[in-house]
Amino acid sequence: MARTLTLIEAVNEALLQEMERDERVFLLGEDIGGSGGVFKATAGLLDKFGQDRVLDTPLAEGAIIAVAIGSSLVGWRPVAEIQFADFITPAMDQIIQQASKLRYRSAGGFSCHLTIRVCCGGGGGSGLYHSQENAMWFAHEPGLKVVMPSTAYDAKGLLLSAIRDPDPVIFFEHKRLYRTAKGEVPEGDYTVPIGPAAVRREGRDLTILTYGSLTQPSIDAAGQLAQKGVEAEVVEIRTLAPIDKETILNSVRKTSKVLIVHEDKRTMGFGAELAAIVSEEAFEDLDGPIVRVTGPDVPAIPFAPPLDKAWNVDTGAIVATAEKLAAY
Repeated sequence: MARTLTLIEAVNEALLQEMERDERVFLLGEDIGGSGGVFKATAGLLDKFGQDRVLDTPLAEGAIIAVAIGSSLVGWRPVAEIQFADFITPAMDQIIQQASKLRYRSAGGFSCHLTIRVCCGGGGGSGLYHSQENAMWFAHEPGLKVVMPSTAYDAKGLLLSAIRDPDPVIFFEHKRLYRTAKGEVPEGDYTVPIGPAAVRREGRDLTILTYGSLTQPSIDAAGQLAQKGVEAEVVEIRTLAPIDKETILNSVRKTSKVLIVHEDKRTMGFGAELAAIVSEEAFEDLDGPIVRVTGPDVPAIPFAPPLDKAWNVDTGAIVATAEKLAAY
């Protein structure tokens, strides 16, 4: 039976059910216990499972991930929380040099059974140290799987898949979606596989490739474009690594035009890799330039509300760019 949940409620339910199912699963992170986390993603879990399985840690991201890696090597299934993506840099050595390379350096003798939940994303005037969407840092690194759901259904199903995956998974949760993304979520156990993209809207005139917080604005833009006679297909790349090339290329070969939409910075962002894939493997199918709508190349998201709004990609920008591409 399904009920309507927000994305953060779906995350909480996934953690609860997996901790009930597998006693090896435990949580660690800053303020995740008594307060239930900054956004209440872990609310109620300390009362149910106790301090041995819901660990409040010091403000030390490197230590959080180091402890999680070590515990995974002796059979535990840690789920570590990084409070904001901006705070993940102290743990880069542990994630990039240790977790991602453990299976490779041991010739398959060891795996790093680790899930890292990361709150990310701009909007809401959170300023420069609480707003980065830096998933590309990790999608670039072989040995890591990187996912970012945009719906409550996918949030639960992908998180359950991540926790059960034998390799390290970085699970990005966009804070703007925590309570705005709502949908039907089954009560029971189910998984959404890591890897496949999702075609959110069928179309024939152009393909919009997107992910995360800009999935719904892209769908909304496609609806507006349809009223103007342009049928856009929206492909959500729920898994940034590994990339589902098949779904992407099938859509591009059908529509012959590609618009890439993402929140992260433009230069060397995830869209650049998508553009490379399309140009290398579907160049002869294209009937126009590969176009991007992205965040700007600025050091960080401004705090001032007008600048914060100007920084963020909106539906209007997607529609305007898509119209130009469709008319090419």
